Amino acid sequence: MIFTNGVVLSVIILAALCLINVPVFFALMISAISAGLFSGLNLGETMSLLIGGMGNNAETALSYILLGSLAYAMEETGAAAIMAKKIGSLVKNNKIVLCLIIVIIGILAETVIPIHIAFIPILIPPLLAVMNRLKMNRKMLSVSFGFGLKAPYLAIPLGYGAIFQGLIVKSFKSSGLNITELDVVKTNWIPALIMAGGLALGLIIFSGDREYKSLNIEEKEEFKDLKLEKKHILVFFSGIITVAVQILTKSLPLGALVGLIFIVLTKVVAWDNMQKMLDGGIKMMGFIAFVMLVAAGYANVVIESGAVNQLVGVATNVLGGSKLIASYVMILLGLLITLGIGTSFGTVPIISAIYVPIAMNLGYSPMATILLVTIAAACGDAGSPASDTTLGPTSGLNVDGQHDHIRDTCIPQFLCFGVPLIVVGGFITTLI
Repeated sequence: MIFTNGVVLSVIILAALCLINVPVFFALMISAISAGLFSGLNLGETMSLLIGGMGNNAETALSYILLGSLAYAMEETGAAAIMAKKIGSLVKNNKIVLCLIIVIIGILAETVIPIHIAFIPILIPPLLAVMNRLKMNRKMLSVSFGFGLKAPYLAIPLGYGAIFQGLIVKSFKSSGLNITELDVVKTNWIPALIMAGGLALGLIIFSGDREYKSLNIEEKEEFKDLKLEKKHILVFFSGIITVAVQILTKSLPLGALVGLIFIVLTKVVAWDNMQKMLDGGIKMMGFIAFVMLVAAGYANVVIESGAVNQLVGVATNVLGGSKLIASYVMILLGLLITLGIGTSFGTVPIISAIYVPIAMNLGYSPMATILLVTIAAACGDAGSPASDTTLGPTSGLNVDGQHDHIRDTCIPQFLCFGVPLIVVGGFITTLI
């Protein structure tokens, strides 16, 4: 039975714990242990797999801590406030303009300037006062972030997009189907277009006024008359250095480290304040980093325990010869896996090994197979409590404690992006 499977049960437990406000870190730990126990492993084996798998996200976690330190430096020098001021002047009294600016910044952060979610804790806290003045429902920003952080890497072969699309090509080759990056580019505009429709729908649904209390988020007194200075230019330049080193070395942690060294050597941050900068980075991004580590451990538990293979085996028995049924079953399986481990990047290798042979046997075209795997990996990412696509926005929008991670970020993103990807995308896979 599918409801006795370790993956299914652990995802149900994860969702239930998050809905009753158990912190995501603890909920993910409990769910990962549950997945192992329900799959027949003992507690010792489960913990070994959980801890052993954490290293798979070690580079990502380190990147977040270092980028968080860089973000903290930008905030402390007032560089973030200058950016927020400029955005505030552009927004005037238009909520949609602010959402579109966030979407554009998100697209740039995934492609041309691949800093991913690191800009959120830099830019958003100074803008909360503007949002409160506009009586803006922060769910509008949640869905704006969801589109800006996800659609670009699905469709655009730059930055994180190059990584994601290359991962699809590599995983397909390992599974017996040779495709090219161009094949992925020609296909993945479809889920990006579906997400664009979800974004438009979300901005309409959540456009009504919502009142928030003004709690310690007004512009800092010392930043009110702040003007652009040399130190601000140097901080912005450190971001450019970070990106350049990352592109040259293909190492985001190294890029962030070089950027931090630059702002220390140029005395933007005093030598005596280095520890304060690192502490600030840990405070800003440390929680997300640790959640990503546990998510990688969770993925290792469900893979090594055989729970994923068992789940697919059960599903295969009900596929029959119908492409439509097969598409929806495989997408929903991907949804369950991604909701648990919180990353579409981590889901692609898992499901490609299983889905590609099935799709080939059922007569799916290569384009349909690419679309199937992309949607199955992506539909749960926008909405998973353990995803950086949801954790990042919450880290910025909840600095005053008035934005709930599950109800204000995860659920809106899933309704606007996950549901359309499943319903519309699943149907399209049977047509191409």
